[in-house]
Amino acid sequence: MSIPNDFQILAAGDHQPAAEGDRSVLRLANDADALQVSLDGVERIDLDFPAFTDGRAFSQAYLLRRRRGFKGDIRAHGDVLIDQLVQMHRTGFSSAVLKAGVDVADAARQFERFAGFYQGGVEAKPHFDQAAA
Repeated sequence: MSIPNDFQILAAGDHQPAAEGDRSVLRLANDADALQVSLDGVERIDLDFPAFTDGRAFSQAYLLRRRRGFKGDIRAHGDVLIDQLVQMHRTGFSSAVLKAGVDVADAARQFERFAGFYQGGVEAKPHFDQAAA
């Protein structure tokens, strides 16, 4: 599996933070309820990983995609590790900003490591629920 077409990996220097007053980008705090925020006019939602051990942004991304039906860019930033990228995509993220010094090519190779998944994701049914060919 290569990098999915609907997922973008950005080097630290390629990420542009939202301009002051730009309402098209929503930076959602880790303790915010993703089911309660207004998404009117929002095109991108930035979710933070303050530490790689803090997984609240995974839940927020999943809720935004599955329950809220958000179609825009959900971007991971902060302490983003390359071994989290596949799970980020599976839970609803569409882009991730790597930490400074992390090679984009190394990060992209993470998607070649796994041919399939038993569990379902945002876009995929679980392995056990797929119709037999």
